[in-house]
Amino acid sequence: MNLKTFGKIPAGEALKRIEASPNYSNKSFQNVAPTKLFTGESQMKVLWKFVTGKNTKPPKPLPSIKTDLKNLPDDKPVIVWFGHSSYLIKIDCKHILVDPVFCGHASPVPFTTKSFAGTDIYTVEDLPEIDVLLISHDHYDHLDYKTVQQLILKTKMVCTSLGVASHLQYWGFDSNNIIEFDWWNEHVLFNDLKLTAVPARHFSGRGLIRNKTLWSAFVLQTNDYNLFLGADSGYGDHFKLIHEKFPSFNVAILECGQYNLAWHNIHMLPEETVQACIDLQAKVLMPVHWGKFALSLHTWDEPIQRVSAKADELNVKITTPMIGEPVIIDRSYPNSKWWEM
Repeated sequence: MNLKTFGKIPAGEALKRIEASPNYSNKSFQNVAPTKLFTGESQMKVLWKFVTGKNTKPPKPLPSIKTDLKNLPDDKPVIVWFGHSSYLIKIDCKHILVDPVFCGHASPVPFTTKSFAGTDIYTVEDLPEIDVLLISHDHYDHLDYKTVQQLILKTKMVCTSLGVASHLQYWGFDSNNIIEFDWWNEHVLFNDLKLTAVPARHFSGRGLIRNKTLWSAFVLQTNDYNLFLGADSGYGDHFKLIHEKFPSFNVAILECGQYNLAWHNIHMLPEETVQACIDLQAKVLMPVHWGKFALSLHTWDEPIQRVSAKADELNVKITTPMIGEPVIIDRSYPNSKWWEM
């Protein structure tokens, strides 16, 4: 637990700010709705099934596209997915990097939870200068110590959930360049580019202690576009609540993988992902949180098969880019079934 990758729990002035949050009580952050982490089975039984369960890896390296990230189009917002929940957004000529994990694994040690073959074609060197590094919460598959350390000199500003700055400052980030968000906090970052943190139904923690930092989804707005950046979340009424405050979205980026009925409260089933898109009144659904790591017992491509089938059934427009294939808002929404290998 002394490895630097575990980070640092908030203390001192940072803890005082956290204790003032309406979402913090009983010495931990709370979800909007009561949320039990494991349902129906004990944590030990779930872990045993995970250790002894079937192999969820693809049969061969996944296809991908090597896009020049430093020369993306300027006239429309562009999203480039790197697998799982990592992606780059270029909007209003600004580069926003979300939850980057380029180290080849999603755990505190490199020999577990390795990325699938073919999914690591991008490195930090391929990225342009980053105007905003956006970190939704502090789990290893969203906040990677090695990757963010490499980004320190390349990043102008970090936006993250309340408490996560303690990890980042411990790793060398300047506190003056970090903005922390409680739910419903908003900041105008550049000109008309606004970021708002909104509730998600999840949990946090990099060690044995949970929920000392907040977990969030985010809404990214300009005068012309609204993007929903969903991060990790179980399904709940919070999606409809968000829609009440933000009438519609051009794209909703929502998780669809790494689910299990034993932890259903904190990760949506694929069919619920489609319903969340409907609740948000988003024009296009972009499913993420799949295609790079095996963090559950389902087969590697089950999430995209199920979410695609439900989207077709409910007439929800969906985009399913390969890793590195640009999604261009109002222009190009890749939808090939590239996973059918």
